[in-house]
Amino acid sequence: MAVADLSLLPHEVRNQLAQLDLELSEGDITRKGYEKKKNQILSQFALTSNADIRVEAVQQALARYSQREKKAPSVPVPIRRASQRAASRPAASETSSEEGSLVSSGGDSGSCKAISASNSNSNCQQRQHPFTGNNNSVSSTSALNNRPFKAADEPDFNRLPPPPDVTSDAQAILVKQGRGASGISSARIASQRASVTSASAIERTIYQNATDGQVDYQNARVKQAKVSQKIQQLLCTLQKPKKKPLHEYYNDDDAELEGMLICIDNMSLRRCLFFLKKKAMAKMIDPSAPKPEGAIICPARGESVQVSPSFPRSLLAALQRYGVSNCRSPMATIVDQLGRPVLSLTYGKLLSRAVKVAHMLLTKMAAKNEPMLLPGSRVALVYPNNDPSGFLVAFYGCLLANVIPVLIEVPLNKRVMENDGGIQQVGFLLGSCSVCAALTSEVCLKGLPKSANGDIIEFKGWPKLNWLTTDHLSKVPKDWFPALQSDDEHVAYIEYTTDREGSVKGVCVSHGSLLSHSKALTAACQYKEGETMVCVLDFKREVGLWHSIITSVFNGMHVVFVPYSLMKVNPAAWLHMIMKFKASIVIAKSRDLHWGLLSARDCKDINLSSVRCLLVADGSNPWSLTSCDQFLAIFKNRGLKSEALCPCAASSETMTVAIRRSVRSPVSCSRGTLSMSALSFGVVRVDRNNSLTSLTLQDSGQVLPGATAVVVKLNGCPNLCKADEIGEICLYAHSTASFYYGLNGMSSQVFKVEPLGADDRPLGVVPYVRSGLIGFLGPGGLVFVCGVKSGLMNVSGRYHNADDIIATVLAVEPMKFVYRGRIAVFSIKALRDERICIIAEQRSGVSEEESFQWMSRVLQAVDTIHMVGVYCLALVPPNGLVKTPLGGIHVSETRQKYLDGTLNFTNLLMCPHTCVTNLPKPREPQPDVGPAAVFVGNIVQGARIAVAHGRDMGSVHEDQQLYLHEILRARAIQSPEHVLFTLINSKGAEVTSLNCAGLLRRAERIGCLLMEKGHLNAGDHVALIFAPGVELIAAFYGCLVVGMVPVCIRPPHPHNLHSTLPTVRMIVDVSRSVAILSTASIIKLLRSKEASNRIDVKAWPTILDADELPRRKQVEFQRPTSFASTCYLDFSVSTTGMLAGVKMSHQCVASLCRSLKLACELYPSRHLGLCLDPYCGLGFVLWCISSVHSGHHSILIPPSEIEVNPVVWLSTISQYKVRDTFCSYGVVELCVRDLASQVTQLKERGVQLSCVRTCVIVAEERPRVQLCTAFAKLFSSVGLLPRAVSTSFGCRVNIAVCMQGASSPDPTTVYVDMKALRNDRVTLVEKGSPQSLAVMESGKLLPGVKVVIANPDTRGQLADSHLGEIWVQSDHNSTGYFTIHGEETDIHEDHFNAHLSTGDTLSSFARTGYVGFLRRTQAVTADGDPHDAVFVIGALDETMVLRGMRYHPIDIETSILRANRRISEWQKVVWKRILLFSAVFTWTNLLVVVVELEGLESEALNVVPLVTSTVLEEHYLIVGVVVIVDPGTIPINSRGEKQRMHLRDAFLHDQLDPIYVAYNM
Repeated sequence: MAVADLSLLPHEVRNQLAQLDLELSEGDITRKGYEKKKNQILSQFALTSNADIRVEAVQQALARYSQREKKAPSVPVPIRRASQRAASRPAASETSSEEGSLVSSGGDSGSCKAISASNSNSNCQQRQHPFTGNNNSVSSTSALNNRPFKAADEPDFNRLPPPPDVTSDAQAILVKQGRGASGISSARIASQRASVTSASAIERTIYQNATDGQVDYQNARVKQAKVSQKIQQLLCTLQKPKKKPLHEYYNDDDAELEGMLICIDNMSLRRCLFFLKKKAMAKMIDPSAPKPEGAIICPARGESVQVSPSFPRSLLAALQRYGVSNCRSPMATIVDQLGRPVLSLTYGKLLSRAVKVAHMLLTKMAAKNEPMLLPGSRVALVYPNNDPSGFLVAFYGCLLANVIPVLIEVPLNKRVMENDGGIQQVGFLLGSCSVCAALTSEVCLKGLPKSANGDIIEFKGWPKLNWLTTDHLSKVPKDWFPALQSDDEHVAYIEYTTDREGSVKGVCVSHGSLLSHSKALTAACQYKEGETMVCVLDFKREVGLWHSIITSVFNGMHVVFVPYSLMKVNPAAWLHMIMKFKASIVIAKSRDLHWGLLSARDCKDINLSSVRCLLVADGSNPWSLTSCDQFLAIFKNRGLKSEALCPCAASSETMTVAIRRSVRSPVSCSRGTLSMSALSFGVVRVDRNNSLTSLTLQDSGQVLPGATAVVVKLNGCPNLCKADEIGEICLYAHSTASFYYGLNGMSSQVFKVEPLGADDRPLGVVPYVRSGLIGFLGPGGLVFVCGVKSGLMNVSGRYHNADDIIATVLAVEPMKFVYRGRIAVFSIKALRDERICIIAEQRSGVSEEESFQWMSRVLQAVDTIHMVGVYCLALVPPNGLVKTPLGGIHVSETRQKYLDGTLNFTNLLMCPHTCVTNLPKPREPQPDVGPAAVFVGNIVQGARIAVAHGRDMGSVHEDQQLYLHEILRARAIQSPEHVLFTLINSKGAEVTSLNCAGLLRRAERIGCLLMEKGHLNAGDHVALIFAPGVELIAAFYGCLVVGMVPVCIRPPHPHNLHSTLPTVRMIVDVSRSVAILSTASIIKLLRSKEASNRIDVKAWPTILDADELPRRKQVEFQRPTSFASTCYLDFSVSTTGMLAGVKMSHQCVASLCRSLKLACELYPSRHLGLCLDPYCGLGFVLWCISSVHSGHHSILIPPSEIEVNPVVWLSTISQYKVRDTFCSYGVVELCVRDLASQVTQLKERGVQLSCVRTCVIVAEERPRVQLCTAFAKLFSSVGLLPRAVSTSFGCRVNIAVCMQGASSPDPTTVYVDMKALRNDRVTLVEKGSPQSLAVMESGKLLPGVKVVIANPDTRGQLADSHLGEIWVQSDHNSTGYFTIHGEETDIHEDHFNAHLSTGDTLSSFARTGYVGFLRRTQAVTADGDPHDAVFVIGALDETMVLRGMRYHPIDIETSILRANRRISEWQKVVWKRILLFSAVFTWTNLLVVVVELEGLESEALNVVPLVTSTVLEEHYLIVGVVVIVDPGTIPINSRGEKQRMHLRDAFLHDQLDPIYVAYNM
């Protein structure tokens, strides 16, 4: 009876079970009665089983496209722009091999099986292990011992000091797991294969779990003494250090992401905490997972090597013997592209040419009396696959000269050059080996890519090489012959191998290993002198090299080489060569067998009776069995003997591990039917032959003669596996490779493994070598291989084989949509776990809709059969995947191009919701703690209450103050010629200068225009629509002169009227403006025909032309009734899309101007450089008001002029020796982007910025630290001081809260923990620590400003370094909202008159709506007081609450900025979208990312995986929708801030015209 975790049962039930066990042990009850009573007790807790439910095979679970029985997953179809859809159709291409997969067609579709849902629950029951033998029935080597499971590394918790118990009862930690979190089954597709032998079944071995029913039900847990919670908290406070140790700042110790730990109920709290601290079990563990139960394996030993004593003593001695005695005997025959043997190399020619090569290598001079190569030097061998004779001569020439050949591929294939298929890594290998020369043929040398001057190009990452040809070498002196190598430990050659990450390593093989391996292969394969071998493999590495190049010469054999290029044209060519030469030995791959099957009908005259050994190089691959069986079934009637089929297992490190003998023996071949679910857990469980959840494996033969093989655990220490456990096969033999060249540390981990026995002691003193093959040892010493370590994907604690996934993909109607041999499956690391990615080449002529439907069925098939989610499924154009020289898929390079975003997908489906199951738990709302309790707690802890003050400005009596227009009239009388404003154009020339008298005259004339022509009255609102310039200033003071209220509005953009004109009209209507004052060009634009398409141009209020001013008349100055009256209205659109206008009183403006004057030390002789938009906020005050109030000279540079000439701002500052300049983020970014390459030219032009004391970036957001740092660093070479660059902070309630002044301390930057920030906490960390965020101080508080930090919900005052809302108190606070479009004004009245619930409850504050914190720094102010820095985090209205945590869009946008170089700073916008999606989930929070793409539209889909993975990795969020748009689509306001809500509305109303919309569902 299946029951949930027995430790979860109630205490009473466990007591009953314990009593029942006691009765059984004492003999008071029979076993039958025991089982009956136990079942009665557990009946109410039994789990329901789905044993009767079986998922059909791929073709049955997924109905055919036209006759579907089940609906495909409901996944939104991606949206692609129509023009892009037509342009992205892949062109037909037949240049690449269509066949290259290791999966045979026989197992692709019809034989695909699915997983039983009850399989995992039945794994602990009795198992039967049938193997099909050849002759007699032989039992397994030993019975498997049954022992209760006990963790080997379990610590002694009794020695650990117990932590104080702060709860009433120490509860054990128990983590429940769902289906996705527990690790998804790595089931495989089973094929029903016909047995090729006629033997009876081997005696069955039964695995039984001896611990079933023996669970300890005792719960005698002693409760620890209770300790007062207050005393415990006090002790923790006293023991807590004031500052964490440095190493703790760099801990990324998130055990929740790695996996949850399971602690049984009777485990103490101390024990659980120990496991949590040590993270002993990183991955999630499924309690129902099968565990190995057999005995520890014994090493499997091959038979002793027995060769004739007349054999040569070395490989070179064999070459010399056969080259002299059998000089006319053929050694190699090469088949041309027409299938004709055209070139034959005899042993005599091989010896003579090899001697010539050796002579050339040892006598070739690089300089005067300096030989190019010395004995022991490394030289590269670069030969194509159709030139085995040249390779043979060069290889043996190097061995004769005692020069070490490095065997590499030819960088000749155009696809390899374009796709960079590992060529850079090969160059790294050559460089690490100090290779300075390369041997090649003349034909190959001519085909290498050349530069314009005819020289061979320098390949990426390659060292400089001297290319030497081995053709037509001069004769050597008669008495010259190289000395043969006698040192067996000396390296003979270096063969390259590629690991999972794509790194190329050089495997060094010694002369001794070369000889031992040749003898072992000779003994295993019974090679004889004069035999003929047909080689279809790559002769430069692994099996092809060992058999056709080395062992063949050792035995004096004749080898017929069939090139791969011929196989693509004529797949039956190798079969014809077997008949033609009566070959007895054939070495091929299962792919070649499959190709032979395809051409069997056309080759009815083929007879293979001469073949005694058909060596299958990849026979260890589980999916080669189908090809082997089918090939044998077809050609058995044509003379092929069943025992001739010889699979083998090999790797570059161990060379040959096992090979099936072609001679009949008691145990020569076998196969096993295994449970796929158990294999995913690394356990061997036998299944029924006809089971849908089985996988049939064939053996790879017995261990190589003279070798010893063991199986060690995949992870951790190299402990020996149990008999029913999957592990990595390791080999000890004299024939293995020696080390990786130049990689001592990695070599010791691979070539010097000491397997540990049951007592954790090494088996012996001999070192074993890791093979990289995954498998187990079967009966009779047979080796079974399930896959390779580089192809395993460990997803949520279960192992999945890439070849199994490929087989599933191919089973879903592959021939219609993708190429069969062009599929890459790999995993990437994301959020502490591996994620499966499938990339396939799409066939030409397939529509996007058809491809999407096929991809949806593939996702369903993989999930159904393997029970694992696919993270990314993508299609690329034909030849879009990186190929190896022999046409296979270069998986590691494809993976790297995926991570780099350069695969150029044609179709894409991201499914992070399916496979990402280890997200942190959503934050749950905590019980509210009252503000008074928080305030008292801060005081008790000694925390400083968060309050900061600016300098005291003193008080000015109202009778002593003047209004702005009165100040202007006074300055016009006192200093009429004093220049207040100078306008600079893009050429750096002065366009207009305005002195005090001139400004007053213009203001008076505009006042007359408003009174006479406009017939306006004092107090009326007038909309000012001007381009940045002095006209705007004059119009502003013209309104003040006649007592009217100006409303400054940004003019509509002439090229974007459809989006900018409605905003202008909205501000005019909301502000209740009775007239519009503008220039003739803008008035024409407002009344244009294009404008009439958007709004009613007749509904405009009175429009007055400022260019048609009346003659000067005496105007009576209107004095406002009081300083509390409105001076002007400040309208702005926030980033949330809210249009808000605030009332700025005369008192507010005067106080702000005095504060700026005091902070920046403004007086008439000072020059101020302004390059920002003058329409709202601090920019408007600086542009129009501050100069008149303080009398300084303002140099005005409109931002539009910077776009024409980015140098004009910096050159103007240098020309006028400006000490203080103000700009916007848009200007700074433009300078960084466009002037980065012109810094040297700026120096030559004499631009010098050492005069700049403060460069303030005016903003209403968190400081952009990276941009400010880049700007300061870039222009530091022209004198800009890094401390001079700072930011200001303002908002709607107070447009200038902070700003760097003349005597302010340097801006401070701190680093906060982003995970704490999401939970509304501030945790300071060190620079560079994981999940750290740099936050820069927003300048110093302006004089007259007081700031506190308050909880936005409870309004309680917080302490220093606590995150809360910034509240401000100042005389220049805005009076209030004039109106808020779309919302009621009274809702926001509290923003300007808020009171704290704790702390300073009597004072009135304005709520900024921004969260931040105060922190007292070590700096001091000019008055000697401690400096309180204000750190702004972001606006409350912009924050997104996802999974209970608060996210700021700027953080996610910054992460996306680093994801791809094609995404610029302005091209990322993130917002939260809430919508009704389905009946299952009532409301779903989807994170939508909009990316502006700079580049080709065909590259748009590359961004989607990068964005998804980056946000997942750094923020633990799943992106719901990724939208790719054109540059300029994302709307921004006048300050350069993104209008996220406007973008959201445009997306929902389908107004973006996106390039592509990807739904990550």
